[in-house]
Amino acid sequence: MLFADDDNNTRYEVELQLGATDPSHIIRTLEYWDTERKRYPQYDHIAVIIAEDITSRFQNVISLFNTQIPLIAIQLVASKTDDGNISLLFVRVMDKIDRGNEDEDNAEPTDRAYWERITSKNIMTLVDKIFDGIEINDLGYEKKYNKFYVGVQKDGVAKNYVSIRPKKSFVYLEIKSNETPEVAEVLERAGLDIDYDKRWSHYRIKIKTFEDFEKNRDNIMQLVEKAKERYSLD
Repeated sequence: MLFADDDNNTRYEVELQLGATDPSHIIRTLEYWDTERKRYPQYDHIAVIIAEDITSRFQNVISLFNTQIPLIAIQLVASKTDDGNISLLFVRVMDKIDRGNEDEDNAEPTDRAYWERITSKNIMTLVDKIFDGIEINDLGYEKKYNKFYVGVQKDGVAKNYVSIRPKKSFVYLEIKSNETPEVAEVLERAGLDIDYDKRWSHYRIKIKTFEDFEKNRDNIMQLVEKAKERYSLD
């Protein structure tokens, strides 16, 4: 089964199994995931296996895969209620490991043509305008195209105090910053989709048009300034 989360540009490749997990179903789950991510690289892809019994042996095997592959394991238990109906209980026994941003120095490089191919020229123009708007050139920085995001670098060294993850119809602007609730509240009231990832200490702002950025530029720049301070870029 294939599920989609359009808000986050994510697709879930789901394998359903009767009984306990076995090697063939785990391999099939990974094959589904690998086929779809190669076919549609513009989406984030997560493999999911659902079985009646996720055995401890295969939990260990799955956990090894999960260091490299975003994988969710769900155990499904069916039981009969007092009134004769059947209830289903889904228990997530293993969640995907959020790897966050790739290691900045080892991120797989790509080029602009790659991103225009999997998103569009209009989206990449939006990326350009946002980077111009947050004034990376004023600090002597330039864009660096990586496989999962567009970051910034200087003299060939990555310094991703800000980065952008282009999607099909919008971009995520990610800003390294301490949590600043008052700024986030202002941006939320302005209608922007913003959240804070405490594990990786960055804000993620969903931007559909340059007008969205321009209208909220002053508040966004407050977060950018905090990011520059954190990276000692000034």
